Amino acid sequence: MGLLGALFGRRLWLTNTVSCGALLAAGDGIQQLLEFQRGVHAEEHYNWKRTGRMFAVGLSQGPPHHLWYTWLDRWLPGRSGRVVRLKILADQLVAAPFFAVTFFLGAGLLEGHTVARSLQEFQMKFPEVYLFDWAIWPPTQWINFRYVPEPYRVLYVNVVTVVWDVFLSYIKHRDQLNEDADPSCAAPDPGAAGGAAASRAGPSADIPVPKLQASGWDPSGDVTGPAVSDETRRRQRGQPS
Repeated sequence: MGLLGALFGRRLWLTNTVSCGALLAAGDGIQQLLEFQRGVHAEEHYNWKRTGRMFAVGLSQGPPHHLWYTWLDRWLPGRSGRVVRLKILADQLVAAPFFAVTFFLGAGLLEGHTVARSLQEFQMKFPEVYLFDWAIWPPTQWINFRYVPEPYRVLYVNVVTVVWDVFLSYIKHRDQLNEDADPSCAAPDPGAAGGAAASRAGPSADIPVPKLQASGWDPSGDVTGPAVSDETRRRQRGQPS
């Protein structure tokens, strides 16, 4: 009981930080297993570096999560319906965008990307992330702010976050998946389409004109060849003999 009291007492910030990192790493691990099952994982083996990056990003978000919920409880104390609604609204309008941009920025920098490129990825993917955020977090936070004791709120959020982290890992690494393994994801190949069209044209489409001319036929409509007389060619053209 002493250890538990320390973890959720004076060491609460440490518990919240480590749990953020561990659960984000767990979410990435689940997502990688799903990618292997679908046959779209970008590599042959499990990418431990990718999970490590997710763990590091989670650690970086642990202290802000801890401070945010501590401040929110002091700013809006109580568990009434009005207070809970205000907390949810503040969480969606302030915390959600902040943690989304820091997630993409941190993950992008750990992948070796520039700040500009990481922010560009955030701008591209944020609408989808924010839409799902509104679907999952308001009901989750209603339970959190209404019923969960203050010391356990970040832990409760992190447990629910496993589902959220699987989604985040998917969105973050979606453009790195091996789409060639899934025919439905592959882009059409113009060259292949051209080859198919050529094969439907029939074998005569591949026969060069000089060979046809040598056999006694000319594209202009004349019959050629040394065995045809000049008079025969004049009759074909409608010329008087």
